[in-house]
Amino acid sequence: MELILVGIGDCRASRTEQARLITYALGSCIGMTVWDPVVKVGGLLHYLLPDSNLGSGRGSNPALYADTGIPMLLRKCFELGACRERLIIRAAGGARILSPMTQFDVGNQNQAGMRKSLRELGLAVQASATGGTECRTISLDVTSGVMRIREGGAPWKELTASRRVGLSATR
Repeated sequence: MELILVGIGDCRASRTEQARLITYALGSCIGMTVWDPVVKVGGLLHYLLPDSNLGSGRGSNPALYADTGIPMLLRKCFELGACRERLIIRAAGGARILSPMTQFDVGNQNQAGMRKSLRELGLAVQASATGGTECRTISLDVTSGVMRIREGGAPWKELTASRRVGLSATR
């Protein structure tokens, strides 16, 4: 199996059989996967902040931000043949890593930024494992569409998607 590492502020898409996209260290960051079950195209974005206006510049690295990284991820998947009507979108991360006394909760802002960006594109997340205080690792098997998540030192779990928006389940 080909392992495709997606770093912080990175966005990758693949149509390669037996490829697995993986990202580590999702604390307050969000890892978002998209998968088209018909053409077997998968993509993974690991973004750091919700809005490119919060950073040093819109053009520096679009994958650092939800508002520019999500459209970038979708474009990469569409270029490989994915169809927006068939996309299964899942996400993880957005944890509260800093003290609860901190005024700016980056994890919560990242979750809101993702929902806003997807809503503007007419899309929504079908499954998520966000919030809490644990760091997460996620992987997406491009052929099967299976998204696995590991929280802290816990065993891997599968994050399954429902066609009903906002429903999240693990098994």
